[in-house]
Amino acid sequence: MKIPISVIVLTKNSARHVEACLASVRSFDEVVVYDNGSEDETPDIAQRFPNVNLLHGPFIGFGPLRRLVTREARNDWILALDSDEELTPALIDEIGALVLDPQAVYAIPRQTYYRDIAVRCCGWSSDVVIRLFDRRVTEYDDRRVHESVIVPPGMRVRKLEARINHYSYEDVASLLDKMQAYSGLYAEQYAHVRKASVGRAVFRALFAFFKSYFLQRGILAGATGFLISVTNANGVFYKYMKLREKNGERSDSRPTAGKSSIVG
Repeated sequence: MKIPISVIVLTKNSARHVEACLASVRSFDEVVVYDNGSEDETPDIAQRFPNVNLLHGPFIGFGPLRRLVTREARNDWILALDSDEELTPALIDEIGALVLDPQAVYAIPRQTYYRDIAVRCCGWSSDVVIRLFDRRVTEYDDRRVHESVIVPPGMRVRKLEARINHYSYEDVASLLDKMQAYSGLYAEQYAHVRKASVGRAVFRALFAFFKSYFLQRGILAGATGFLISVTNANGVFYKYMKLREKNGERSDSRPTAGKSSIVG
């Protein structure tokens, strides 16, 4: 018997990982895959799975998209996954054995991998994400990036024991690509809402490196720990600099008409 939960997955050019992701949720009643413009084999791969309902549409932000896809599911209980994540067999068994409590949301430990190696520093092994919830009582917020499930007052958060495996980064390029994408979405989300300055960008970036490399033990992971810590710092720096530009506070400007930019 299938687990009576709808899994929701957002995809774009996810052919490298999506097959393993969808294979890990074969035992669930339904998987709603929302693809926003893939140019690779992602849609074809998704259609091979009999429990997949494939939707197509534009990207409107991660939070708004998860809300939209949640409403398209046929089950009230929703499990949200990224296309580069996989459920472990232990987690499938744990979820299947749950007596689901509609007054609770369920948080799941997540282990992130770099080049298929589990990273146990920089916050990548202590990550816990709320992913299982009843859509009749809550949903995702509408943030374009770093979205999360809303936890209403009085609602319990129950942590599961087994984990999700997250294969998000296969090389340096993928680290940089995600840093660029997420910093841009942050700037769009908070334009004219939050302030940004060069000083704030530098301070926050330095603290991000210190936290990742020293407090979260990146220093013990050799080159990988240093790389992740630098990337975290760069992501923070550029999200504030992009926000500064969005707010109209550009670091340089063109000379105004009739005035020379040359000082003699």
